[in-house]
Amino acid sequence: MPKIEFTGHLRRYLDASALEVEGATVGAALEAVFAARPMLRGYVLDEQGALRRHVSVYVNGDRADLSGAVGPQDEIYVLQALTGGLGDA
Repeated sequence: MPKIEFTGHLRRYLDASALEVEGATVGAALEAVFAARPMLRGYVLDEQGALRRHVSVYVNGDRADLSGAVGPQDEIYVLQALTGGLGDA
């Protein structure tokens, strides 16, 4: 089963520990996570079910989208990019 891990930023606020789940695509694997931990859905997906603008998903180190295929030995990493910082001074 693919293993899904979430960035430390999400783990600070929600139960986002690593899980092994069923799923042949990134989207299906995420749906399995959301079934177990529904609060994560709103942080990862927007109202239309697409990845939020500042969320990236990687499979075995390569960027992927929700339709990306995954196998039983794959590792999926969900990263929520942080924005902001110092502007031009």
